Amino acid sequence: MQWQMRLKRRLRKKNAGVTQKHGRGRRMILDEKLRWFGFWLLDSLKGKQIRTYYNQIQRAWKEGTSIRETEERIQALIAHAVKTTGFYKDYPEDIELTDLPVVNKDTFRQNYEQFLSTTYKDAPDNRVMCTSGSTGTPLRMIQNRDKIRHNTAGGIFLGAAAGYYIGMKEAFIRVWVNNVKKSKFQLFQENLIMMDSSRMDEQALEKMFRVIEKKKVKCLVGYSSALGELSSYIQKAGKGCSCCKVKAIIPISETMPEPVRRTLEKQFDCPVRAWYSNEENGIMGLQNKDNEGYRIDTETYYYEILKMDSDEPAEPGELGRIVITDLFNYAFPILRYDNGDTAVATRKEKNGRYKLYLDELYGRRSDLIYDCEGKAVTPYIITNNLWDIEGVKQYRFIQEDVKDYTIWLNGDPQKMNQEEILGRIRPYLGEEARIKVELVDEIPVLASGKRKYIENRCEKYKNQTGFCG
Repeated sequence: MQWQMRLKRRLRKKNAGVTQKHGRGRRMILDEKLRWFGFWLLDSLKGKQIRTYYNQIQRAWKEGTSIRETEERIQALIAHAVKTTGFYKDYPEDIELTDLPVVNKDTFRQNYEQFLSTTYKDAPDNRVMCTSGSTGTPLRMIQNRDKIRHNTAGGIFLGAAAGYYIGMKEAFIRVWVNNVKKSKFQLFQENLIMMDSSRMDEQALEKMFRVIEKKKVKCLVGYSSALGELSSYIQKAGKGCSCCKVKAIIPISETMPEPVRRTLEKQFDCPVRAWYSNEENGIMGLQNKDNEGYRIDTETYYYEILKMDSDEPAEPGELGRIVITDLFNYAFPILRYDNGDTAVATRKEKNGRYKLYLDELYGRRSDLIYDCEGKAVTPYIITNNLWDIEGVKQYRFIQEDVKDYTIWLNGDPQKMNQEEILGRIRPYLGEEARIKVELVDEIPVLASGKRKYIENRCEKYKNQTGFCG
């Protein structure tokens, strides 16, 4: 208890200093450092559970995750799922992970009750997670308290790695639908500002920028497309960011073109590193400092990279489907979940421990474009080449057929150089590519509020066998 008393004395001293400095009594919770201290003090009083998980993730990030412990966690989760869920009840408890079926969002939607663990089904401290995804069809699942703690620890660690620390004033740019909205108390408690991305016109962007500046926001989290729109507005309006206090920018949910990432870094003079995350699992990885690859939190998640046309493991360096096993969600066991994303991965093993890197994260299979020979083209090729074209405000690249492509462009037709656009893109698709450019007044957003940059409408690729999604 002595360390707790020392910490409390330190907090009182700090608060007194704040009071003297500003000439008025500010509550401790309003100060970022005090929020940080207060969070960890509360965790300590509750048994240091989040700190324990944080330390485990931190060690794994440095040294790698124990292969043996991962195998034990997988088998314990399987045994639990077999004993307490309807979906897995007919499987033996000692079955190998690779002998279980690969599941997807449709599997969860159609068998929701069968995935619920009878042990945790009615637990009062469960958290309900809900996401619509690109289809707009809701996906609902629950997380038990221990899973929530792991998510919190992972978010804190990966946030700190990206430059965000507990207590910082944060602005979150997304569509704030009812299932994710926060109360005024929650916003106060988390030092969070909700910014709605459902409207991103000039007036809305101006207001957004003023709030970031006035409220001294330290961290910006948001859809990549929304952050891109904000960056474009700052550039075109000639806004200076010298009065802003932003220390970290964390894009989520969508691919951010590398030119946009670098522009944001220059505008706000801070790091821009994307999280790899989803509503179903949580924050699973962090973008590298110097490239578009990601490092995965292997302490919390087990990843398989399977072939595009079967459930066999992909070869090293081969593009494959991401299949996730969430090691700590016992309320709604997620085993071999094909989340629809694709990647090229590298696994490094040393002294019985391993690290996992997504060297290339292609995103959704529906976002994959194929060249005239049927080879997958990373969406980065498209986004990085179209984003910095003069006069382009918004765009969408569509594959209509095997060799037919359409580019929707919204912007200033007098400034957009269509020949330059075609010259940049064609080498990646092949000389036989038929590319049509269409000028449009607006690129619509999805129901989720995200703006789709890439779309594949080609029946050949939409109907490939072996896809679980």
